[in-house]
Amino acid sequence: MYGISGENDFKYYMQDIERHYFGCRSSYRYLLDNENVPFKFKSVITKYLKDSVDYDTTLESHLYYMEKEGFDYEVYKQLKARVRVVLYKDPSKREKGFKEKLLTIEQLVKIPVSEKESQGMIVRELVLSKLALFAFSI
Repeated sequence: MYGISGENDFKYYMQDIERHYFGCRSSYRYLLDNENVPFKFKSVITKYLKDSVDYDTTLESHLYYMEKEGFDYEVYKQLKARVRVVLYKDPSKREKGFKEKLLTIEQLVKIPVSEKESQGMIVRELVLSKLALFAFSI
C-alpha cells in the first residue's frame, strides 16, 4: 500500500461510554478470536450472521456489498449500526482529496455499488450502539 499504512492498521476494536468501534479490515473470524470484542456481538455473529457471510469475509466487504433484502441487513438495522466511510470530495476532481461521512446502515445500503465505486467509497469503521447491542435479544 505504497508504505502509507499496514494491513493491520484498520483491524481494531475500541469502545467508549456509548459505542463499540470495529475496524472494517477485520474479518468475522478475527472478531470472534479477539478476546476484547464483546461476547454479545460474537453471539450475534455466530447465531444470526453465520448463514449470510463467511467468517473469512471482512466487515469492509460485507457492508459494502450488503443488500436490503438480506437477513444480515435486518440484524445490523436492529443493532442501529452506523458505518464510517471515506469518499472523494468531488468525484470528477479526485485530486481535491477525500471527506469522511458517518452513514446509517439504511443510508449505506440505499447507495448502489456502481455509485459507491464512482464516489471512491471506502468503508472504514462499523459503529454499534452499546444500548442497541444490550437490547438485542439472542
